[in-house]
Amino acid sequence: QVQLVESGGGSVQAGGSLRLSCAASGYTYSSPCMGWFRQIPGKEREGVAAISTGGGSTYYADSVKGRFIISQDNAKNTLYLQMHSLKPEDTAMYYCAAAPPLRNFYCYAQFRATYWGQGTQVTVSS
Repeated sequence: QVQLVESGGGSVQAGGSLRLSCAASGYTYSSPCMGWFRQIPGKEREGVAAISTGGGSTYYADSVKGRFIISQDNAKNTLYLQMHSLKPEDTAMYYCAAAPPLRNFYCYAQFRATYWGQGTQVTVSS
């Protein structure tokens, strides 16, 4: 069973930084695409950033380009999201996600994830 466990959320003032981590376990294959989504109550879940796990290509939503960095540590089976210059509008529940084991999977920020973590809250105050 695939498990994704996020950590690193919290409260920060505008302009601050946070780093989210996602520990993956239960994998018997390599997911071709992993990423981060966020959601606020009453709105659809938004793809924030994704990474092609094989080649390392990264993809970002326009709203976070230049401020967020997605990365992976394959040795630790861990995905990261480094967030800088945080804004109040970044406040949301952040979810780690992974794609199914499909060849030629289309990886982009809003990719079709199969596996989800439980979420970690990020709150940015002005």
